[in-house]
This record gives sequence, structure tokens and C-alpha cells, in this order.
Amino acid sequence: MTPQLNWYSEGQGPDLVLIHGWGMNVGVWQDVIPMLSQHYCVHWCDLPGYGDNGAISAASLTDIVERLLDQAPPTAVWLGWSLGGVIATQAALTAPSRVTKLITVASSPCFMSRTDWNGIQPRVLANFQTQLVTDFAITIERFLVLQGLGSRTAKEDIRQLKAAVLSRPQPQLAALTLGLELLENVDLRPSLAELSQPWLRLYGRLDALVPIKTEPVLSAQYPNSKSYVFADASHAPFISHLDEFIAVVSDFIG
Repeated sequence: MTPQLNWYSEGQGPDLVLIHGWGMNVGVWQDVIPMLSQHYCVHWCDLPGYGDNGAISAASLTDIVERLLDQAPPTAVWLGWSLGGVIATQAALTAPSRVTKLITVASSPCFMSRTDWNGIQPRVLANFQTQLVTDFAITIERFLVLQGLGSRTAKEDIRQLKAAVLSRPQPQLAALTLGLELLENVDLRPSLAELSQPWLRLYGRLDALVPIKTEPVLSAQYPNSKSYVFADASHAPFISHLDEFIAVVSDFIG
């Protein structure tokens, strides 16, 4: 029998699923959940290999998505942050009748820089891969710094993200390694035309991991999607601009 993920729910109303990013856990949503659960039934869980689901493994993006869909509400809005945005997008492509609306936060259909695409430089991910083997703590610390770069509230953003990471059991090395492989290799751009759901893309203008140059490119290619840019935010606008984030998300979901 396949092990079941530990899921949590709070609130009443339309169902909303939250998916965290690489190296993190559900602690990142600690300020978001109380506000969104006033209007929605919010569902969240640690990804396989993370936090309370550290004993559960996944071998691929498809595997992660299937495990989530297996226990997620029959229909829901899916909101994914960073790598979680890739997971939420794949869920929308895999089960369009299950994902009623898609929200991606500080995310990209292709995180790695390519000849025709702005993204993370290969050496950055290669360094993370190398560091993971020798020192997990330093790797996560450096990743947290990258997430806060540029934001006026960078120190506070990083402090909150670090507190979230430390609030739950450390992720498994295999899960972190898989996550870096997904960031390096997954490119959902060829599949985006298949998205039939309303899609909201949220960006931090100062984000060092998801270049803001990708926003107008996707807006031009997918005019039926919507985008919103947090002018002074970096990679975690739901922390640095919480009230604005809640307002934008609520307006989109309705």
C-alpha cells in the first residue's frame, strides 16, 4: 500500500491547495493560511521527502503530482510557489478537471537559463548540487539569501523563511537532489498551450531566481493568462507584501 501524505486543512469555502518550494516546507505559509482561510478552505502538505512527509519518497515530477492528486480535493484552485509553481502547473496539465484555477508565485515554466530564455545560471545550480553533499545547512542558507536579494525587507524575509525551514524536520537529501534536478531539467513551455484554466502569474520585480524579463514574454505568448508584479518584492512576495498578496490572490479566485 502506498504511504499517504500528511495533509492539513483549515477554513470554509472554495478549495485552495498550497504547494511550497524547494528546500522549504509548509511553515512558509504560516501567515498566509490564517488570512486565506477566512474565505477559502485551504489545504496544504509538505512535499514528499520534506517536513512531516520526510518518510515518503518520490522519483520524478510525475510521481510528486500523482501523490498530491491522490489526496487533494476533487476540485480546487492550486497555488504553487517557486518549484511548487512547476508542480501546480503540471497538476493542471495532468488533471485539468481537478485544477479549476492556477496561481504560480515567483515561479517559471523553465527555471534554467537557456539560449532563448532568462533563468538561473547553470553554475548556480551546479554549486548547490555540490554543496548539498557536503553541507546541507550552508546550502539552504545560501539559497535563502538568494530568495531575499533585492527586497527592501530582505533581512526580515530571510529570517522568516529560515524560521519556517527550522520549524519542521529537515528534508531528505534525495528530495533535495530531485528538486534541483527538476529546476535544472524541467521545461514546461511546450505544454503551456494546453492549459485551459484561468492562470495568474505573480512576480517579484527584484527576484534573483525568476528574472522579471520572463513576465512580458509569457504575457505575450499567453494573453489569456494574467500577471501581477510586486514592485518592491523579491522571491517571496507572500512574506514581504502579505496584505497585497492576499488581496491579489483573493481577487483572482473570487
